[in-house]
Amino acid sequence: MRFNRIIDLYLANHWRAVLAALSLLFVASDLWAQDTEPRRWAQMPTGLNFIGIGTNYTQGDIFLDPVILAEDVTFEAAGVGLAYIRSFGMFGKSARVDVSAPYASGRWEGFVDGVYTSVRRRGFRDPRLRLSMLLYGGPAETPSEFAQSEKSNTVVGAAVSVSLPYGHYLENRLINLGQNRWIIRPQLGVTHNRNKWTYELTGSIFIYGDNDEFWSGNKLESDPLYAIQGHLIYTFRPGLWASLSAAYGSGWQSTVNGLPKDNESANWVTALSAGYPLSRTQGLKVSWIRFRSHADTGADQDSLALGWSVMF
Repeated sequence: MRFNRIIDLYLANHWRAVLAALSLLFVASDLWAQDTEPRRWAQMPTGLNFIGIGTNYTQGDIFLDPVILAEDVTFEAAGVGLAYIRSFGMFGKSARVDVSAPYASGRWEGFVDGVYTSVRRRGFRDPRLRLSMLLYGGPAETPSEFAQSEKSNTVVGAAVSVSLPYGHYLENRLINLGQNRWIIRPQLGVTHNRNKWTYELTGSIFIYGDNDEFWSGNKLESDPLYAIQGHLIYTFRPGLWASLSAAYGSGWQSTVNGLPKDNESANWVTALSAGYPLSRTQGLKVSWIRFRSHADTGADQDSLALGWSVMF
């Protein structure tokens, strides 16, 4: 019996509990794994363009409310993504815009009411846009000006990131690659350089739009998720660096059809990343990301990512 058919039959008696639990399946992998990114506030000259392509593999365990009678639920997913970055000047400050489009293929499996079930999904996830500007310590400079100027040891930046609801989404299914709602993420960050060490701290608020087509016409609303992340970065030489990252987030309690659900999120994320220069214009980056839930429901997952980028 297919996973979707079993879930549809089971919902007749337990739909409220199922909605509350399965609404969180993609928050961890889709948002956190992409957000713990070091060097987001790095100074760069204006007029630069970057194109990158990356791939990642994620596997983990999902913890659902016991009333759903779903046990040993696991998942694995692989994905690829394209990204574009453009640096420019805004009000005399250094700014950049990031655009990314991820594609994923995943498999979920487990026992629902004692019956083994599985489901697969393949398609685009929600694309993302991010606009950032250095408010302090990062003036807009051409490449020649940037090469000759003295750099500030401390930089303060602000950004807003938007996830667009254009990923693969099926209204009559609970497991989807897209979230079918807007997600706006204001950020404020500070970076301090000391010799070869860089310290970064970023605070974020995830603000969720409503999903009016959450499983067969239900309406999903979510409170904001508040997050903070820190990065310790060591630069061996230009382009060659390594970082240790940690992040924590809480909030995101959901409401389905006006009924609040007891599913507030509390998550820790740790990551190791490294960058290696292939040439003056090309580089590689590898990351390992560990996500752990500290709530009764949620997901534990591990991800490995590899990316290549070229500057022009």
